[in-house]
Amino acid sequence: MPNPRERSYNLIMRTAFILLLTFACVSLSADTVVEEIVARVNNQIVTRGDYERSKEQLRQEAQQSDPANATKIVAEKDKDILRDLIDQQLLIEKGKDLGITADTEVIKKLDQMRKEMNLDNMEDLEKAASAQGVSFEDFKQNMRNQIITQQVIGKEISSHMNITKEEERKFYDEHKDQLAQPEQIRLSEILISTEKKPQDSAAPVDEAKVLEAAQSKASDVLEQIKKGGDFGELAKKNSDGPTAAQGGDLGYFRRGMLAKELEDKTFAMKPGDVSDVIRTKQGFVVLKVAEHQQAGIPAFNEIEAKVQDAIYMQKLQPALRAYLTKLREDAYIFVKQGYVDTGASPNQTGPVETNTKEANAKELKKKKKKFGVI
Repeated sequence: MPNPRERSYNLIMRTAFILLLTFACVSLSADTVVEEIVARVNNQIVTRGDYERSKEQLRQEAQQSDPANATKIVAEKDKDILRDLIDQQLLIEKGKDLGITADTEVIKKLDQMRKEMNLDNMEDLEKAASAQGVSFEDFKQNMRNQIITQQVIGKEISSHMNITKEEERKFYDEHKDQLAQPEQIRLSEILISTEKKPQDSAAPVDEAKVLEAAQSKASDVLEQIKKGGDFGELAKKNSDGPTAAQGGDLGYFRRGMLAKELEDKTFAMKPGDVSDVIRTKQGFVVLKVAEHQQAGIPAFNEIEAKVQDAIYMQKLQPALRAYLTKLREDAYIFVKQGYVDTGASPNQTGPVETNTKEANAKELKKKKKKFGVI
């Protein structure tokens, strides 16, 4: 299980930024059509196209996550789009200064995606991306940017944060009502499918034999589990379900989310219990109850990880904002008139006007020279 800091890295990346952007770094050449530049961040640029794509992505995400309040969500977050784009450029550049390339992590993530999609090689993954109208190179660059950003936050901010047991206990006592949860179970599955698969031969499928073979295989897998076999590893090797690569993990289910027969069976089980072979529409399944949480306020030791995550988020947000403000003050940032960087610091050096003080003008010139702007 990941430690609290590792979990906090993932949480902050899901909530604070638009991380997996739909554009790659722009490389300009003589025959490139130059887009309108809305911001310069040291020697990088943010174009109007980048800005508009981020706005569209925000709209789509809001519509998918909460259709009823999508308009309100967009209105609240729209003002911070340019801030988030500048934030990411600053963090990526800091990653370069720290020697973070993310090359190894990108390869691992791509290979994991390939396995989850049951593809034979990277060429097949690239073809799958192209079939969806996605540039594979852009996709890899966006993934690299995401990992670099995440690692910079972890190294520069989260690694310096500590949480005491006293803080955890205080948070738990003050938020008990919010920590209450319904009864729920966490399930894992090993599915042996009986659905027809493409055949090399045009001969008709003997459904009786398919059923018999699937049931026999499911029973054999169950027998291995009873003899001490690892459920997760057996799921990876044998399951036809979409969660095979994750060891069969299906996530959490509250009462009313499962078919009545499955609910009655699984909610009567204890953590670690494994079901008999169960016949379903998809085939034969073996289920494991990984966790069984009772309704009410969990004991502190049962929910300590969630408490740690919540406290990290509380501490991380202002610390991250302060860090990004400092990066702005050490950088050269120009924002075109009509656009607003809501994360701007009053102490950062802006574009030189004729009435700018000589000290600020010299400082700006030094920054521009450092970052190759002039």
